[in-house]
Amino acid sequence: MNLPKINKPFAMIREFHLADWFTLANAICGIGALFSMMTYLQVNDVRHIYFACWLVVAALIFDVLDGRVARWRQKTSAMGRELDSLADIISFGVAPAVIAYGCGMQGLYDRIILAGFVACGVSRLARYNVTAESLTGDGDKVKYFEGTPIPTSLVLVMVMLVAAWQGAVQGSLWFGQVEFGGFTLHPLVLLFALSGSLMVSRIRFPKL
Repeated sequence: MNLPKINKPFAMIREFHLADWFTLANAICGIGALFSMMTYLQVNDVRHIYFACWLVVAALIFDVLDGRVARWRQKTSAMGRELDSLADIISFGVAPAVIAYGCGMQGLYDRIILAGFVACGVSRLARYNVTAESLTGDGDKVKYFEGTPIPTSLVLVMVMLVAAWQGAVQGSLWFGQVEFGGFTLHPLVLLFALSGSLMVSRIRFPKL
């Protein structure tokens, strides 16, 4: 009697290349940053903001390394590209938005802008994935980016790190707050609006 084959647990892991493990480390750092901000909101210990911000820095290091390892081993895959995009949206999209929210950008207008920032990051990654082949030209590497790469959100994270270090969080956020229509906007959140707009722009940035 022939029994159907049962897939062994973790069979998909065999399909991973070495670079994919660095990509997963990127995602784990992003998730760790989210957990750190949740803890900050529970215990109000500023050290957890520091942890969250430095975990995003670690995510960027792993993001750079996964590309270098892939080129060194000359092994890339469609799954690896999609995995990289999913990790990036966690670490450089969702995590910076949650750090900003935890630091005090919690008004209705703030939330709309932060959600738009993440949506721009998702759109930027999707556009890159579907146009990467056409951007390579005659070579095998992408020559330029259309719109700023999503890891540039690290600049925003560093702004929040400095703000936390100086005690400029919650009610002491830089530039204060404004109210109109009965809802609150913290002007600092406009940096996220600018970053999101640049990500979905058609401005060409050379790839270094």
